[in-house]
Amino acid sequence: MAVRVALHHRTTYRFDRRVALSPHEIRLRPAPHCRTPVLGYSLSVTPERYFLNWQQDPYGNWVARLVFAEPTDALDIVVDLTADMTVINPFDFFVEPYAEYSPFQYAPGLAKELIPFLVTATPGPRLAAWLARFRKTLVPGEKSVELLVRLNRRLQSEIRYLVRMEPGVQTPDETLERACGSCRDTGWLLVQILRRLGLAARFASGYLVQLV
Repeated sequence: MAVRVALHHRTTYRFDRRVALSPHEIRLRPAPHCRTPVLGYSLSVTPERYFLNWQQDPYGNWVARLVFAEPTDALDIVVDLTADMTVINPFDFFVEPYAEYSPFQYAPGLAKELIPFLVTATPGPRLAAWLARFRKTLVPGEKSVELLVRLNRRLQSEIRYLVRMEPGVQTPDETLERACGSCRDTGWLLVQILRRLGLAARFASGYLVQLV
């Protein structure tokens, strides 16, 4: 039986005088391809005099574009949504035959589309050392899914999860040095590792719902 949860997200800005707001883009709506069933969604904004246009970015994410009609001394953005926390099988996907075993090359047409998700920068010394050690464990012909599971298990054993309220994302070297990080820190580390192994990856944000 699915557990139904209600999420309330509020972002508030206060100003010491009335100011003219530039157009805002708000990315606080689940993507259409989200696997969690979203039963209800609402977005309310104060001040109330504004023009709203819903758009989709190149990745299919919903973007609310707001143009405000008059100056204000406060901006309040509230999102309420209801979702069913259904059990999802993370292995419910299909792997193309050419990608079943690692390493592999993406199909030419797909490779062009995935260029942004394979871009890397020069790794820091800790990430470079981690990658060098991990590459020694690579076995030609290993199933790609098993490689991904093994990589995730290793990071899970090496990086301790913590709730981090500070803004921003740690660099991969910071996360490796501290051996701990929030979900966004470990997620970004995983993205950088995968890209350097030739696997396209991108960062996705979401909410962590902890049921007690």
